[in-house]
Amino acid sequence: MEGTERRRIARELAGDHGGVVHRRLLRDVKIGKEDVRTEVRAGRWSTWGVHTVRILDVEPEPVADLWHAVWESGPGAVLDGVAALVAQGMTGFSPNTIDVSLPRSATARRVDGVTRHQRRVLEPTLGAGVPRLKPEWATIHAAAWAVSERQAALLICLPVQQRLVRPGSLLDVWHQIGRCARRDLLGRVIPDVCDGAQSLGELDFGGWCRRYGLPPPLRQTVRVTSSGRVYLDAEWDGLVVEIDGGHHLLGLNPTEDALRANEVSLGSSRVLRIPLLGLRLEPGRFVDQVARGLGLPVLTSA
Repeated sequence: MEGTERRRIARELAGDHGGVVHRRLLRDVKIGKEDVRTEVRAGRWSTWGVHTVRILDVEPEPVADLWHAVWESGPGAVLDGVAALVAQGMTGFSPNTIDVSLPRSATARRVDGVTRHQRRVLEPTLGAGVPRLKPEWATIHAAAWAVSERQAALLICLPVQQRLVRPGSLLDVWHQIGRCARRDLLGRVIPDVCDGAQSLGELDFGGWCRRYGLPPPLRQTVRVTSSGRVYLDAEWDGLVVEIDGGHHLLGLNPTEDALRANEVSLGSSRVLRIPLLGLRLEPGRFVDQVARGLGLPVLTSA
């Protein structure tokens, strides 16, 4: 094969992988080890580990790092955790490592910037694009491997809010999980995010008030506004607290919530809005705001 044709084919292959190509793909199109060595010596290509070849006249893209991580980590390797979610299209979070899972029986290789997880059984995967775990499983792993509870909660929220995972599917997978890091936290956060209406029904907000020494509120009081009857989550004289579950972020719910809160505020009461997830993660700070709204100090804390 002429060098010009060889380089054209390699550019096409690398274009599908962010600027890199696996040696196996090159061999499949009759570009062998000596051909690669020739191009590397000429400074047109470079090697990046055992299997990965950079094609230097193809503009590199971030996805090249993900392909490299999978190709170099060992047989059967797939993206997992945040890396799998990024490959699925998640935005708003930049991982500081690429998580890769592979069978426990595989011979794994150390790769800079990659965290390996060798597992007895790999959960279901996707093969289109960079091989990766299905997003429901990757979401739970990402949260379990997070560096803090706040980050864990964020990594549950983002895939659901960005519609990378269906809430019902995430709940189904969660119910299949056995041992898991941060199980207590995730057991609260996942239902909050995926089924906020049910979680709100089970939430004892009056109990939170008692823990922090606040007087008990009236629950589910009814107001009649220009838009009709509205039910308020918690009310004291002159102060209303509305608790927003994950379902409040969907569709037109934020618009309806704002209209309802505005109607109440235009009357004689102030309205404080508390995200249910925020109440799980930062109860003291939110209850302190309620206390200040009532003109009271927080008498005790949990």
